[in-house]
Amino acid sequence: MKIAVAGGTGAVGRHVVNVIHEHGHQAVVLSRSTGVDLVTGVGLREAMKAVDAVIDVASVSTRSRTASESFFRAVTSNLIAAETANGSRHHVALGIVGSLDAPFGYYAGKKVQEELVEASPVPWTIQRSTQFHEFASQIYGTAKIGPISLVPKMVSQPIAARDVAERLVELATGEAAGRVPDLGGPKIERMVDMVRAYARATGHRGPIVEVPLPGGFGTALRDGTLVARPGAILGWQTYEQWLTMRV
Repeated sequence: MKIAVAGGTGAVGRHVVNVIHEHGHQAVVLSRSTGVDLVTGVGLREAMKAVDAVIDVASVSTRSRTASESFFRAVTSNLIAAETANGSRHHVALGIVGSLDAPFGYYAGKKVQEELVEASPVPWTIQRSTQFHEFASQIYGTAKIGPISLVPKMVSQPIAARDVAERLVELATGEAAGRVPDLGGPKIERMVDMVRAYARATGHRGPIVEVPLPGGFGTALRDGTLVARPGAILGWQTYEQWLTMRV
């Protein structure tokens, strides 16, 4: 089976590509490094020839609602157009748990993505996942007051990117299933505890303080909106296990 991976060089995409190969399928990486611009569509239709399914894990680093919506609208529209032109039979999109209930900033773009996928003529599956283990390390140090690192007050259910990749490939090699149960990590954690554990494990020093963010998004971070719903599929690797393996 020939499976294209949008964002195949990213944090999740590289795992997706590895899993595809391990299962004996052919992976086509859709990224700028392979001559494909997902935003403009340059090189996309040529790369998509004879592709059976697409796994979309493309992402953009932004907190801007406008930038996120623009990115995901362009990428998703271009992928669907290329799939339609080339006769691909399955589009699998990675969503975020809670994004429709908290469509703020980056999450607003994920909402647009899901809406476009659902309206697509290509048979589709949307798999929503909780945040990855790497999220804590990405947060650490982004907001500081002198030596103090600030961490948003947040409840998380972190999952290994590898676990997500395995699930996405499983879905892509099957029939389109629409919205499927959430995918989450095996344990609910406080983000401040995760960041502190990361700092200790990597030899960083300095106080780390939990700060509640204002507004609707801050509420969503705190009240469990971003953790998996009942009936979710759970990954096996805890954050502690991942951290131990990483360092």
